[in-house]
Amino acid sequence: MLFNSYLFIFLFLPLAVIGYYGFHHINKPKAALSFLTVVSLWFCGCYNPYNLIVLIVSILVNYGLVAGMKKFPASPAAMHDGQNCHGRSGSLGKPAVRKLFLLAVLLSDIGVLLYFKYFDFFIENINSAFHTGIPLLRLTLPLGISFYTFQQISYAVDAYKGECEDYSFLQYVCFISFFPKLTQGPIVYHKDLLPQLHEKAAQKIDYENLCRGVYAFALGLAKKVLLADNFAKIVNVGYSNISALNSPGAFLVMVSYSLQIYFDFSGYCDMAYGICCMLGIKLPLNFNSPYKAKSISDFWDRWHISLTRLFTRYVYIPLGGSRRGKARTCLNILIIFFLSGLWHGANWTFILWGLMHGFIMVFERVTNIASLKIPNFIKTCVTFLLITLAWSLFRADSIGDAAALWTQLFCGGFGGGLFLPVTEKFQEIVEIGFLYRVGRLAGLGGLLEQYPWLPVTAFTGISLTACFTMKHTQEKAEGLKLTGRKLLVTVILLFWSIISLSEISEFLYFNF
Repeated sequence: MLFNSYLFIFLFLPLAVIGYYGFHHINKPKAALSFLTVVSLWFCGCYNPYNLIVLIVSILVNYGLVAGMKKFPASPAAMHDGQNCHGRSGSLGKPAVRKLFLLAVLLSDIGVLLYFKYFDFFIENINSAFHTGIPLLRLTLPLGISFYTFQQISYAVDAYKGECEDYSFLQYVCFISFFPKLTQGPIVYHKDLLPQLHEKAAQKIDYENLCRGVYAFALGLAKKVLLADNFAKIVNVGYSNISALNSPGAFLVMVSYSLQIYFDFSGYCDMAYGICCMLGIKLPLNFNSPYKAKSISDFWDRWHISLTRLFTRYVYIPLGGSRRGKARTCLNILIIFFLSGLWHGANWTFILWGLMHGFIMVFERVTNIASLKIPNFIKTCVTFLLITLAWSLFRADSIGDAAALWTQLFCGGFGGGLFLPVTEKFQEIVEIGFLYRVGRLAGLGGLLEQYPWLPVTAFTGISLTACFTMKHTQEKAEGLKLTGRKLLVTVILLFWSIISLSEISEFLYFNF
């Protein structure tokens, strides 16, 4: 189920909020948790029961293995000073058996991810390298599998270290399947979510939180429907006609994709945050105005924060982090970004995208360039251009397509204006078509005919300025003072976005 669908907005979300608080109102907290779990499973399997089956099997296997592991107490070395995070003393047991259970969890989860997400990628490369004809499985990627698999791995590792209490099966299922973060994150730890489900203060409707939630949801929906989906039209035309683009056209298409993925992921994060506010729950910040970054390192402290946090905690630090010298630190950074690229998709374009970020970050660390006295505006612009160059590789269907786009960017020339199909596609957007008609009535028809690139350039420039200057939605929502103007903006954005849902599109991160 998609957040940007009539079913979700008019049926699922109101039912989830009313039902959750309804059970709490009659003092049935376990029933409220059960209800939240059921609607989360419904969210997962609504359009395709296959997604739900894979999720349930994954949960059963993980919960069973972790439960088995907990029967063998951890050795003091595996715990924090002999105690878990809730203060109960650890005891000597059979750590080798406990470690075998953890290994089983890791092999199970990574194996499932390799099977569903990477099997065909490996076979394609084997067939290409050795001229074999091994058939592909062409499996459908289960919804949210990359996110809930990593969550379950983190839970198992924390349980192995004795850092989580004995949650019930119901609590565990709710933690893994909780619908606002199931498909695109944030990737949360048990301590981020489960304690909040038992807080008395969160079990009663807080109307300020409810207003914040609706406001954030409206902003997120508008970002997705009115901005990301419209930039997608420009991007799709450009990537379908790469060889016809000149340098300005290639640059516009590349920047448009940077804005598409920005507003797409930002919109989802806003909506997830808003839904959680409505339910009295707060999830970790996952998106913090990343295009304001002054370096690639800064960018990854702002973009998909929970993924960076997870790789840092469970991979980078165990590899030695930055404690084993500069060379080992650089290698660890490259390993992390190789894995990040691979996590995003089974294609060499994603792997090279990740490594591109990794090498830039290594360069920043080795040269300490971030400490140079360069105006922040220039640092931000350079960082954005590097990110945009990398995003073009991320979006391309192949390395060849990315190389062709870069060739057009640097060698396509400046003649002929923007690629005509790009401007024509932009004019097909309902709101832009309306502005064109208004412009003609105002006597600006000649100007628009003479400079057809002007509206699309202005739309892109205004959107880009907003990314560089405006606060992110969570900042706005947490400082929200409900005024008539804010209420009007919220209502207008919701109405405008809902009537624009005729072409419902998936979020980009659904594919990862």
